[in-house]
Amino acid sequence: MNTMTIGQHIRSYVLRQGRLSTGQQRAIDELFPQWGIQFTQDKGLLSLHEVFNREAPTILEIGFGMGEPTINIAKTFPEKNFIAVDVHGPGIGNILKLIDQENLTNVRIIRHDAVEVLQFLIPPQSLAGVHIFFPDPWPKARHHKRRLIQSSFINNLVNYIQNGGYIHLATDWQDYADQMLEVLSQCTQLKNTTSGFAVRPDYRPLTKFENRGLKLGHGVWDLLFIKESK
Repeated sequence: MNTMTIGQHIRSYVLRQGRLSTGQQRAIDELFPQWGIQFTQDKGLLSLHEVFNREAPTILEIGFGMGEPTINIAKTFPEKNFIAVDVHGPGIGNILKLIDQENLTNVRIIRHDAVEVLQFLIPPQSLAGVHIFFPDPWPKARHHKRRLIQSSFINNLVNYIQNGGYIHLATDWQDYADQMLEVLSQCTQLKNTTSGFAVRPDYRPLTKFENRGLKLGHGVWDLLFIKESK
C-alpha cells in the first residue's frame, strides 16, 4: 500500500447535496459497473494497464463537475487515458451518460475524495498530468487553510507525477488563484511554464458558466507547472 499521506483535514470537495435526475440515477446504476472504479482501501494500488487494457499516458482529473470539459478533453486526446474523480452524484451520472453517448473507452470514473484516491489507489510516478479545474474553494476566511490547493497537498501530489509531467489548475476566484500560484511556486519539484499565470491552453474548453462570467467581466486564471527531473 502507498503510505504517503497528508493532513486529514484536507478534502478535494465541499460537500453539497444534489438531486439526481432519473437519467443520472439510471446511468450510475447501469454504467458505473462498466466505466467506474470502486474505491476501497483494501484493493491495493491500481494497475493502470489493467484498468484501460493498454499502456498510455494517464491524466488525473480532480473535481470534474458535470463532466463536459473532461469528456471534450478525452475526445481531443484519444491516445491518453483519463481517471476522473468527484463525489457529486449528479455529475457522476452526467459524465457516465456522456461516456456512453460518445462511446469513449479512455475515461474511468472514481466516486470518492481525491485525497484518499491518491493515497490508496494511484501508483507513485504514474501520472503524465493532473487537471484541477475550478476546485471548490472554502469561501470563508477561517476556512482558508482547508482549501485543497495548499503545500501539504501539492507536495504529496507531485510524488504521483512522472518527471516531465504537469499540473494544470484553473479558477475564477482571484484570491484562490493567488494562493495557488504561491503554493505551486514554493514546490521545489515544479517549474512554472510562464511568468505568473498562463494563457488557457486550447485543450481546456470554456464551460457555459465560464463564458457567462467572462462576458460579465469576471476573470479566470490558469496555472501550468511542469515537474522537473532532479
